[in-house]
Amino acid sequence: MERIKRGERLAAMARILTAAPNRLHTLGEFCVLFDTAKSTVSEDIDILREAFARFNLGTVLTVAGAAGGVMYRSLVSPSSAEDTLGELAQRLSEPGRLLPGGFLYTADVCSHPDTAGRIGEIMASMYCAESPDFVLTMETSGIPIALMTARALDVPLVIARRDSRAYEGPAVKINYVAGGDRIETMTLARKAVRPGKRALIIDDFTKGGGTLRGMAEMMNEFDAPVVGIGVMIATAEPARKRVDGIRALLTLESTDAESGTAVVRPMPLF
Repeated sequence: MERIKRGERLAAMARILTAAPNRLHTLGEFCVLFDTAKSTVSEDIDILREAFARFNLGTVLTVAGAAGGVMYRSLVSPSSAEDTLGELAQRLSEPGRLLPGGFLYTADVCSHPDTAGRIGEIMASMYCAESPDFVLTMETSGIPIALMTARALDVPLVIARRDSRAYEGPAVKINYVAGGDRIETMTLARKAVRPGKRALIIDDFTKGGGTLRGMAEMMNEFDAPVVGIGVMIATAEPARKRVDGIRALLTLESTDAESGTAVVRPMPLF
């Protein structure tokens, strides 16, 4: 095999690690791939760790022991998260985004891969220590940021629906109180969650917290503990939501129906 230069190894390792955040790779895996010694691979990892830390590109971690190895975590620094949320708040405060009922138009933001990916990395940074086994969201607008959060944590995404789907098999169905005290229905396939698995609930927007509470109650039906509830935007009012423990990246502080504008501000996260 032709000798692989260090620069080539570093480029390949960086790509492999960042393509699968939070996934453990053994040193032997890289030794075989590059036909080199473990000591050389360890030196390469040290170089990557220092470079990633210097440029705030996430964290390269090593795990000791026979089953150990190296993994990449796309942890966002407080200053980087602050910059991202400041730009996002400014964008969401632009005129014309306010919808009837005090909601904001966020589809273009949530569906953009770069923005959704960044939000997912921030959410993952907030809840990585809780070691969730899966991310739960409600169809449909919260799916992009929930999927990116799941990707950053390297866990599955589970989607609760308003109606059961035949191709998902038997489902659990519950009723919950949504906005304006409406009674809504939520369903989740029985095979989607195993008892004891830890759930991280992620959504794009909440006003009263009814849908978030519905998802938490759904997890009770599966005996799955909820380790966190994160949303991209929460309204300032009502201050008391229908479920406790919500952490919002942004707050919708006030709205002006006449001008169609809203005031959105970042929340302190770390």
